[in-house]
Amino acid sequence: MKNLPYDIKGFDHCELYVSNAKQTAHYYRTTMGFQPVAYRGLETGNRDSVSYVLNQDRINLVITSPLEKNTKIGAHIDRHGDGMKDVAFTVDDSEAAWKTSLERGAKSAMEPKEIKDENGEAVVSAIETFGDTIHTFVERKNYKGSFLPGFETNDLGVKSESTGLVHIDHVVGNQPDGEMQSVCDFYEKVFGWHRFWSVDDKDINTKYSSLRSIVMANDNEIVKMPINEPADGLRKSQIQEYIDYYETGGVQHLALSTRDIISTVRTMRANGVDFLPTPKSYYDTLRDWIGPIDEDIETLAELGILVDVDENGYMLQIFTQPLQDRPTLFFEVIQRKGSNSFGKGNFKALFESIEREQEKRGNL
Repeated sequence: MKNLPYDIKGFDHCELYVSNAKQTAHYYRTTMGFQPVAYRGLETGNRDSVSYVLNQDRINLVITSPLEKNTKIGAHIDRHGDGMKDVAFTVDDSEAAWKTSLERGAKSAMEPKEIKDENGEAVVSAIETFGDTIHTFVERKNYKGSFLPGFETNDLGVKSESTGLVHIDHVVGNQPDGEMQSVCDFYEKVFGWHRFWSVDDKDINTKYSSLRSIVMANDNEIVKMPINEPADGLRKSQIQEYIDYYETGGVQHLALSTRDIISTVRTMRANGVDFLPTPKSYYDTLRDWIGPIDEDIETLAELGILVDVDENGYMLQIFTQPLQDRPTLFFEVIQRKGSNSFGKGNFKALFESIEREQEKRGNL
């Protein structure tokens, strides 16, 4: 199934549908260091929606809100709350990507269209994936503007302080129980992706809850999408809590890579980002199984950063609290030092931390 007549170069951008784009953009700018780079709204002649494009290094987020009632954007927010609509890929041929996907069984979300402005032209198309999420194929080799035609370059007159985030490491999709495999099959069939890593409920469980997860990756392994589903436990898992509040499969979290997680997390904490707490007991035995690492364990404990190790090295990670009032979308900050794993050794500590938060919400 490889031999695609087009190339997926990597993640292009992620678009969030939110009820108040202006305030959401302000939050990502001031707490996480994203710089406004482009804008589309009433002032640019767009009457039905407003979008702010935020950038940090190779990460682009598009924050979109409706400007009228009874819109598709509004219906998405009404059903899911603030959430991620689009995980877009940069491709060399948008039309071929769309056509091939449809031939392989995908449903169209947007037919290929050429969009132009004074900075050149781009081609965009999109297909449906799990839940109400879509993948847009962005071909912009003939475009020189700050984002895409229709957006004006606009930094909103502000200069953000970067927190050191570099690129999207992976994007995680939660599925209702029993649907993980069919979603993974979709990525294999439509894109020719392969299984990169997986765990099941024997690997990842606590006294109360467990999950199954398969990580799908494209051929150059730049794009990775872990696909989760809940497994039966004594109580409700955080995956099931997500499904209950989001109502369908959807993007659970966005993992953003940094070259210095201690500095990034320190800055983000000082800026007001709430991270999931890690119990101090996690660090009591960390030295016993992690082996030598460059970072000071006391510093990691102070910040709540988790560590995991595999045969290729180690990785450090931490998760934010949900970024909206429903317990749905959150972010991960990750630094890889050789390891390509997804923190299997940390899932128990992470789950127990999330379970404590679920208990506060009355959802365990």
